[in-house]
Amino acid sequence: MTSSSYQQQYLSSIENNQTFWREQSGLIDWYKAPEQILSKDENGNDRWYADGQLNTAYLALDYHVEQGRGQQTALIYDSPVTNTKARISYAELTEQVARFAGGLRKLGVDKGDRVVIYMPMVPEAAVAMLACARLGAVHSVVFGGFAAHELAIRIDDARPKVVISASCGIEIEKIIAYKPLLDEGIRIAEHKPKHCVVLQRPQLVAEMQPSRDHDWVDIACAEAVAPVAVNATDPLYILYTSGTTGKPKGVVRDNGGHAVAMRYSMKVIYNAEPGDVYWAASDVGWVVGHSYIVYAPLISGCTTVLYEGKPVRTPDAGAFWRVCAEHKVKILFTAPTAFRAIRKEDPQAELMQNYDLSHLQRLYLAGERLDPPTYKWLEEITGLPLIDHWWQTETGWAIAANPVGLEMMSTKPGSATVPVPGFNVKILDDSGKPCAPGEQGNVTLKLPLPPGCLASIWGDNKRFHSSYLDTFPGYYSSGDGGYIDSDGYLFIMGRTDDVINVAGHRLSTGEMEEVVAGHTAVAECSVIGVHCPIKGQLPLGFVILKNDTDLAPAILEKQLIERVREQIGAVACFHKALVVARLPKTRSGKILRKVMRQMADGEDYITPATIDDPVILDEIQRVLQLG
Repeated sequence: MTSSSYQQQYLSSIENNQTFWREQSGLIDWYKAPEQILSKDENGNDRWYADGQLNTAYLALDYHVEQGRGQQTALIYDSPVTNTKARISYAELTEQVARFAGGLRKLGVDKGDRVVIYMPMVPEAAVAMLACARLGAVHSVVFGGFAAHELAIRIDDARPKVVISASCGIEIEKIIAYKPLLDEGIRIAEHKPKHCVVLQRPQLVAEMQPSRDHDWVDIACAEAVAPVAVNATDPLYILYTSGTTGKPKGVVRDNGGHAVAMRYSMKVIYNAEPGDVYWAASDVGWVVGHSYIVYAPLISGCTTVLYEGKPVRTPDAGAFWRVCAEHKVKILFTAPTAFRAIRKEDPQAELMQNYDLSHLQRLYLAGERLDPPTYKWLEEITGLPLIDHWWQTETGWAIAANPVGLEMMSTKPGSATVPVPGFNVKILDDSGKPCAPGEQGNVTLKLPLPPGCLASIWGDNKRFHSSYLDTFPGYYSSGDGGYIDSDGYLFIMGRTDDVINVAGHRLSTGEMEEVVAGHTAVAECSVIGVHCPIKGQLPLGFVILKNDTDLAPAILEKQLIERVREQIGAVACFHKALVVARLPKTRSGKILRKVMRQMADGEDYITPATIDDPVILDEIQRVLQLG
């Protein structure tokens, strides 16, 4: 590829989008190839490949068997919490999916029906997803860590005919009983699914309810069924955005555009080829698990790793390296928080030296901002290319990345590199006017969104428009703030609600976090805005120290204040940093900055804080010392 490969492809995708995405549609095997590339549906939403027909499970499984790769490993299951490892070939996985789909059909599941999947990280979770896709049913995976109430509101919104679950999940040495949570979720839900399928695990056997509950083994031995042809615009799955309160927001992903985007992204972003071992260290309950544990690697003919456990929990901070070495992982994708945790436990990366990582070629990070200190640490200890890429549950694949499948571009710490072909990224100010290079504003995507992005919100198209399209007409509003520099590199500085106003100056807490994280004693940090009666808001830093530092908190705070003053300026008014034992996070590892702001503002937690209120700040610090 020439040095202009990316630019040529990007411009083609923006200026001639229908021609470009017609060409990319040839990456997959259609039952009926589309002629209508881009159109509007009855709600006025953009839709891709409306007259095409396909089946996603066929693309991920049967197609590879037909191409002679049936004996290739499709899925590696690695479960240190159960001391279990397994390798499942494409032929074996195809057979398992076809039979389980037959069992679901016997329970009345048909094309368009919804199925909720509430399972731990076991191969059967992927089998359940693919079996739904085989039937043309719409699956909705609910992360296994959610409580009964969260499960209930998703059941009420999706209204599934069947719920698929397991008797338990396992976290380190703790067994989590899923079945009581499932029973309670169904009890409090208004919608009552007709059937439940339960995978009985040997660590805990669940009590079954006659007539409603079915053992996985009985359903999985049904007669195999063939893939069902679906329209490209038929929904493949519903995925509820994490952290939703009240009525959940169900992102709808279609079949056709999704399949094309998954195949395209695996080549252009990850440069993955059939047979490559690819590990996305996430959970099938999140969008990363949908896109890059199950669908994209299998559609692309790769071997995907499904890991059950918490790979960065003490004392096994070397778990990532062990899995990569043992299974000859070529491409690893995880969240920066994982490597910050490893860095905290093993600052000198001594554990990494125990493993042969010669097969590992690239590290990909997403899900949150990759802070420059973590970037530099990883670069030093691995010597590998580090690909920071930025995307959202709503988009389903990367908006910005280093397009290594076209050309490897030089990196800039803190930047997700450049917009991926298909994503027309624009930075707008609050009035909707374009920002100059280097000027921070709202990160938006000019419509139409490329294939693979959300088609709507399940059962609530009005909410789809109000949440994403109405703020800046003609654009999708990402909710993130950032800027594009003079070289075209995109920098994401955090959610727009993480911009604070200090005496009339709009300042990015993300920018301050970069400076604070650059201190050699800091393992992880967060900065929020705290109420100030005079200046409106002032920044408050929270820092977790590395295990090998003995720097006194007062000295550290003084040094951090000086760093922020030197690199951002006195205008930041950064005067306070608290050393804490932990930061509140979602189960996917994202820092809950909203929770931290609530702690400081007194909402649901304590009385309102000010930056010079030692009693309240001591209470916040005490709460965050609890492990």
